[in-house]
Amino acid sequence: MLSNFIDATYIAAGLMFILALAGLSKHETARKGNVYGIMGMVFAVVATNFAIAYRDYANHNLQWDAAIMLYAALAIGGAIGIWRARKVEMTGMPELIALLHSFVGAAAVLVGYNVHLGNPNVDALHSIEVYLGVFIGAVTFTGSLVAWGKLNGRINSKPLTLPGRHWMNLAIVVALALIGWWYLATGSIIPLIIATVLSLLLGAHLVAAIGGADMPVVVSMLNSYSGWAAAASGFMLDMTILAITGALVGASGAILSFIMCRAMNRSFISVILGGFGDDVSAGPDREYGEHREASPADVATLLDSAGSVMIVPGYGMAVAQAQYAVAELTERLRAKGTKVSFGIHPVAGRLPGHMNVLLAEAKVPYDIVFEMDEINDDLADTDVVLVIGANDTVNPAAMEPGSPISGMPVLRVWEAGTVVVFKRSMSAGYAGVQNPLFFNENSVMCFGDAKATAQEIVAALPAKVNA
Repeated sequence: MLSNFIDATYIAAGLMFILALAGLSKHETARKGNVYGIMGMVFAVVATNFAIAYRDYANHNLQWDAAIMLYAALAIGGAIGIWRARKVEMTGMPELIALLHSFVGAAAVLVGYNVHLGNPNVDALHSIEVYLGVFIGAVTFTGSLVAWGKLNGRINSKPLTLPGRHWMNLAIVVALALIGWWYLATGSIIPLIIATVLSLLLGAHLVAAIGGADMPVVVSMLNSYSGWAAAASGFMLDMTILAITGALVGASGAILSFIMCRAMNRSFISVILGGFGDDVSAGPDREYGEHREASPADVATLLDSAGSVMIVPGYGMAVAQAQYAVAELTERLRAKGTKVSFGIHPVAGRLPGHMNVLLAEAKVPYDIVFEMDEINDDLADTDVVLVIGANDTVNPAAMEPGSPISGMPVLRVWEAGTVVVFKRSMSAGYAGVQNPLFFNENSVMCFGDAKATAQEIVAALPAKVNA
């Protein structure tokens, strides 16, 4: 009877994970999707604990010390998770996700070594599971750590272009294949250790070689890697729910990465292989001229006379937590009859859906928020565009050959009547590419904190409207 309960709970957990993926596919149902995911994990943990207790009971080998350590680990890990989740800002979500992926990779490596030490010289299939689990886990671990460092600024976001880097990656892959044959033939821990070291180096180098503009795709791909690492752990531990969950995460992450690559006009294979074949030159070196500045009062005057306004948010808006001030500005403009819309780039904010979540938090109506492909053709008929903290996603350099972001689809904001760019300084974007938009004749720069600037514009609008 207990065995049936465990199996039924595992099935329920799997269904919850599938419902979670379905819920997370839409903004309106994302919260419900998160709840399903939490329920699925609770079911999985409960069933696993019962399964361990049932196995020990059936073998007349109840190990209370092991149970105490298990629940202590759950308590400590859960406390750390709750603390981080409550503390992290929305802008820190991409780097937190990358860091969590590294934990999954590290767990797969440790499980692999544990299985090897506990069951040496078993059948070839089991040895393949161990070797692949350690390989995928190690690549995921260091790759995720490098991605975390790039996202939080501890590591330069520019791609690392070592001489002969692609040949070096190929040599490591060939060496790993040969070492894998050695491991299968001997069952020795020595080839497993060597393979772990090479896999750690490979993961770090693959991600280090990818530039900041492609980091959202990399985070998605690492999500897929972590899923396959978890699936490998499931096979090694003979735990069906872990294999199923890992496969779901791995497949969904790979599909999302493919969709993002297509949206970013990037090669899926290129991203997987660490930017293979990419032109990482710095792009054309030229003088851009002088930029023009505008005060919040000037922007308020401009908005007062505009019939249509499009707002293009980016990572800078998230950092400044300006979404509520922007929502208030939107409401004020719409109240006076101005047509207001939002243009969202697929990877605005360094994570898919980041801007949509922030705008939903601030109660911006869904029906005025549009994806890049839906709104790009309307920019030529827009009076004023407010670019709030975005940079690479509105950079005309993407239209030029030889740029690190060349070929990346961008919002063509320069086609509008007037472009107002909210920034703290004239610094280049996350990809390290200067933006010619800042120097266009129809562009003005409004410097300062995005939240404070938006609030000043809102304060200035009533006087202009009532005049």
